[in-house]
Amino acid sequence: MKRRTKIALLGSALLLTAGAASAATASDAPREREAAALTGSAKLYRSDGDDITFSFDAHLAAKDKADPSKATGTFQFSHYLNGSGARAEVKVDCLVTGGKVAVVSGVITESDHPGAEGRRVGVTVHDLGRHDRLGHSWAATGSPSEGNEPPKCVSSAPYEKVKKGTGDFTVVPWQPEL
Repeated sequence: MKRRTKIALLGSALLLTAGAASAATASDAPREREAAALTGSAKLYRSDGDDITFSFDAHLAAKDKADPSKATGTFQFSHYLNGSGARAEVKVDCLVTGGKVAVVSGVITESDHPGAEGRRVGVTVHDLGRHDRLGHSWAATGSPSEGNEPPKCVSSAPYEKVKKGTGDFTVVPWQPEL
């Protein structure tokens, strides 16, 4: 009896495998790993209660592995305290990652902060699991509306702490051919 059960299970498994193989399409083919990526969102920790949020969806395609300035995607950030503040959406123009650290830059395409649109900003993320960290270029250059822009793929060290329970950044390490 045990032998028949095993054979029947094996037969079912073979039928399932054969069915899955015949239903395969080109979209089921293994995809090449992208060259680099930064995704996720989090709130920053501030003892004064500031509401600061960052979200990323930045990617460097495998075919563009040798040129981080071909990165695509967007990122957003906002900073509010006591009902006032601003937000911005940024079009990615560069992404470099190393291990669990990513530096992404881009040009602000939409913002309610006067003078910020059209300015480049950069952000650094350190993906540490539940204790991610973040830094931003305006820590050294001042407000994006002041015109002190960093070059592509430049930001500050990730000195800011992510609020407990909110960090879910994921960094895909860049592996250029050297």
